[in-house]
Amino acid sequence: MRAAGFDPAAGSYRTVFPDPDRFTGDAGVFLVVEDDGVPVGCGGIRMLEPHRAEVKHLYLRDSVRGRGWGRLLLAELERRARGLGATESVLDTNVSLAAAGSLYRSSGYVEIPPYNDNPNATTWFRKELA
Repeated sequence: MRAAGFDPAAGSYRTVFPDPDRFTGDAGVFLVVEDDGVPVGCGGIRMLEPHRAEVKHLYLRDSVRGRGWGRLLLAELERRARGLGATESVLDTNVSLAAAGSLYRSSGYVEIPPYNDNPNATTWFRKELA
């Protein structure tokens, strides 16, 4: 599904399987968004360093976009990151995912130099968590 949203001009999508243990306990969290009991989205955070959390796999189905759920999910992930001791949040995305970039910018994220070697990423962001 995710590959279908990528613009070929921005590079090809390469499937990456993160370690699920990085999203449990003190390492992070992974949330599923449901609409009437049907999964329609997800997102996670994982701790990269003691005070740095990374947002991963934030996604909503087209059918539920535009309802503000992405912003709510991102805010909840940031809240959970603070609970794990994070003072900053980072993430990466692909330029072809324009709505995601817009959400991150309007939520206070600023572009930064690459902090990882994700083959699918073209843009990296950071936000101070107050």
